[in-house]
Amino acid sequence: MGAPPPGGPVDSPAPHADAAVYAEVEASEEFRELRRSSRVFAFPVTLAFLGWYLLYVLLSSFADGFMSTKLVGHLNMAFFLGVAQFATTFLIAWLYARYADARLDPRGALLKSRIENGGRAPAAEPVPPTRPAAPPITAATPEETV
Repeated sequence: MGAPPPGGPVDSPAPHADAAVYAEVEASEEFRELRRSSRVFAFPVTLAFLGWYLLYVLLSSFADGFMSTKLVGHLNMAFFLGVAQFATTFLIAWLYARYADARLDPRGALLKSRIENGGRAPAAEPVPPTRPAAPPITAATPEETV
């Protein structure tokens, strides 16, 4: 294992961030709102997915006739519902990533910068890094292409 990069780990807070700053940020309305926003998505989706999974297990256990219904060739209802479990998992992960990008990450970045500033609000909201603009595309004349 190599040594950590100079200045400590990349995501470590500023050296002056202490327990009092963390406690202050944790008690703030912004932090409570961030946690609430996280729960608004996570709890209902988790309950819905667990219900969907439990339905699949119960159907597999007690509805043999329904689950053995052939749909396409030798593929039955149980197969398609099982595949739907995987599809649902990926759909939830994709939806959460979009939700977090839009609603959680900007608030989290603001709170992180507040901790790094010793509990003070940052001078300006952190701006995500952007790629430099590409040079404009201009049409070349026939003389310029030779």
